[in-house]
Amino acid sequence: MSDEKKDISTASIKTNDDLREVHDVMLDGLSQLADYFGFSKVMGQLYGTLLLSPGPLSLDDMMERLSISKASVSMNMRTLEHMGMVRQVWVRGGSGRRKYYEAETDFWQIITNLFNGREMRDVERAITVMDDNSDQLKKAMQTMSEDEQALAKLYIERMHQLQSLFQFAQMIMTSVLSQFDDNSDFSEIKHIEIE
Repeated sequence: MSDEKKDISTASIKTNDDLREVHDVMLDGLSQLADYFGFSKVMGQLYGTLLLSPGPLSLDDMMERLSISKASVSMNMRTLEHMGMVRQVWVRGGSGRRKYYEAETDFWQIITNLFNGREMRDVERAITVMDDNSDQLKKAMQTMSEDEQALAKLYIERMHQLQSLFQFAQMIMTSVLSQFDDNSDFSEIKHIEIE
């Protein structure tokens, strides 16, 4: 983005109360959402800053807008880039050493990346841990007292219930992701059937 467009955008946010309020509420909301999903609040703010920017921003631009350290901006931007939420872009007339970024606005792609990446791995890991723990208790039960065996059976039963829930969540994520593609219009979806 040219410096002129950047200045107009920044000036508009500073001088128009409605724009500033909506901008700040959006950044706060995205930081809270990031925190809810286990990411840093700064990641949400950085993504929001790029999403609401009319053009690409450099790391220095984001550092200035959010009043955070360059190290924090750089580290969180690498994570956002790895997650497919932002991408590095070339800017005509930009400094050759500066990196510029823009937000991914294909939200379905972001959701797909997250579910196929971290979320699915976490669910799979939880299922594996419960399998291993159940096996461990089943083997150890032979040497346990009656009271210990009763407690081990309770643990195994509860882990089985949790495992079923995680397997159900895994099935839902897989089923939902398989029903849509990049051309889906989500504003027209009224219900989802899972077979």
